[in-house]
Amino acid sequence: MEQFVNWLSGVIWSPALIYLCLGVGLFYTIATRFLQVRHMKDIVKLTFQGEKSEAGISSFQALNLALSGRVGTGNIAGVATAIAFGGPGAVFWMWTIAFLGAGSAFIEATLGQVYKVKQDGQFRGGPAYYIEKGLKMKWYAILFAVVTVIATGALLPGVQANSIASGIENAFGISPQITGGALVVCLAIIIFGGVKRIARVAEFIVPFMAISYILVAVVIVLMNISALPGVVKLIFSSAFGTDAAFGGILGAAISWGVKRGIYSNEAGQGTAPHAAAAAEVSHPAKQGIVQAFSVYIDTLFVCSATAFMILITGMYNVAPEGKAEIVNNLGSIEPGPAYTQSAVESVFPGFGAPFVAIALLFFAFTTIMAYYYMAETNLAYINQKVKRVWTDYLLKIVMLGMVFYGSVKTAGLAWTLGDIGVGSMAWLNLIAILLLSKPAFVVLRDYESQLKAGKDPVFDPVKLGLKDADFWEHEYSHGIEEEEKTG
Repeated sequence: MEQFVNWLSGVIWSPALIYLCLGVGLFYTIATRFLQVRHMKDIVKLTFQGEKSEAGISSFQALNLALSGRVGTGNIAGVATAIAFGGPGAVFWMWTIAFLGAGSAFIEATLGQVYKVKQDGQFRGGPAYYIEKGLKMKWYAILFAVVTVIATGALLPGVQANSIASGIENAFGISPQITGGALVVCLAIIIFGGVKRIARVAEFIVPFMAISYILVAVVIVLMNISALPGVVKLIFSSAFGTDAAFGGILGAAISWGVKRGIYSNEAGQGTAPHAAAAAEVSHPAKQGIVQAFSVYIDTLFVCSATAFMILITGMYNVAPEGKAEIVNNLGSIEPGPAYTQSAVESVFPGFGAPFVAIALLFFAFTTIMAYYYMAETNLAYINQKVKRVWTDYLLKIVMLGMVFYGSVKTAGLAWTLGDIGVGSMAWLNLIAILLLSKPAFVVLRDYESQLKAGKDPVFDPVKLGLKDADFWEHEYSHGIEEEEKTG
């Protein structure tokens, strides 16, 4: 079984997917004229703008719901595995896919908003919805929905749970079985409360934990500031194969950097549009810009914090698959949260392992919550014609079971299953957003032209000639009627 899982992961994560991820990100970065840089001044305003409603959540809640999916074990354990198998140069390629991926994140989040629907009293949207409405390919939409339910409901939660259990066992000596049981109980309480409860929990936990984690990283870097220039040089020289020790693993640096970068920031993967569609905004591009910024928060801030702590303290091994070991500073420790724990522990003895374990607990737990929301949204899409209550309960039971299973299984198997889930979704979503580039560009031009005219952008799909944006057509016409009544 494990051999088959490894083979399937290798097929999905062939060089073709690596090039597709980089190529799509580069295309959208150029096509949008570096939107992720040009609209930086709008980001803060848009992040805290907008109100939640009975059907939707605020932009800030949507940002944190998306971040709860992005900021997880990939930021702590994922960075460690990227360095372990791809060397320090993998960090540069994580930065690259984050910068380019912000363009892809804008497109998919904007499309999620354009084609969202109001279903069961709340906003629903995501790739399945924009594939059906924008591409008129129902079979493709169902395929994505089914793959996403399997990936986010069964394959991905185990990775997060495994890292939580590993970190807590290393820090406190608590067995994975006990941790897994506690996770199941806590998760059950939240997911049976619906999306609003998930959003409220994420809104509180994500900003607090991310800021605390970054502050600790800054302190560690400042305490080792003399080593910083050498670390930066090592990252860049390893990324381009010019370092003597890491010159022979350039391909591994690119592959692991992109793979773990996408796993962490999820740009183009098709997960973030679900949260983006739930936001209450006046124009789809607004939430697209906010979601582009979330990629920066995830990789350029949180992942970089982990990378610099590990590299500046020297607490890492590098053993590329199929090649001789290059660096061994930690003995036989398995790549994962233990690298980051060792890094913090080397500077703050007695504090590092517990702090990282707690950070990982909050990061990964909120990610599992986000996964449930994504799985539930796609299940709702599949069941939109006929409400099947039993499938909702089945999803909850399967997910809770996989959280416990992931807690007690080996990290290698958990990560491989997670890679299969991420890669499968990425293939389907990247192709879909490429085919839907035209309406996304139309929406961006409309947003920017209204900004230039000094207006607060409001979306009217009929005026732009965009079809099947049913929610927005109703919303815009209803708004005009209300103005006429009050005018």
